[in-house]
Amino acid sequence: MAANTAGTDLEGRWRDILSVHARTTCEIDRALHPHGLGASDFEVLDILATEAPRPGDQCRVQNLVGRVHLSQSALSRLIGRLEKDGLVERSVCAEDRRGVYVALTPKGRELHGEVLPLQRAVLARMLAG
Repeated sequence: MAANTAGTDLEGRWRDILSVHARTTCEIDRALHPHGLGASDFEVLDILATEAPRPGDQCRVQNLVGRVHLSQSALSRLIGRLEKDGLVERSVCAEDRRGVYVALTPKGRELHGEVLPLQRAVLARMLAG
C-alpha cells in the first residue's frame, strides 16, 4: 500500500510541475505576443544572447537542441522564422558542412533586450511561492 501512495504522490507532484509550466508558458506567450514572439522564440533568443553575448558571436544549432523543448525539426522551423523576421542569421560551418551556426542580428539583440524584462516579470509572478 505504501508504494502505491508514494506513486500517487509522485504523480501529483509531476502534474503540479506540468501545470505550472503550462500556465507560465501561456503567460509568457501573452506578454510577448505584442512583440511578435512566443515563449519558444524568446528561449532561442535568450540562449543566443547568453551563449553568444557579443555581436558576431555564434552558437552551433546543435547546442540549442535539448535546451529548448522542441524537436530538432521544430527548432529548425523556428530558427527559419526568426531568420525571416531578421532576428537571427544562420551560417554553415566551414570545417564541417553539416554544422550550422546561428547568431543574433542587431535587430534580434535589440528585441531581446526589450522583451527580457517582460519575460522575467512573468517568471517572477508565476513562480513566486
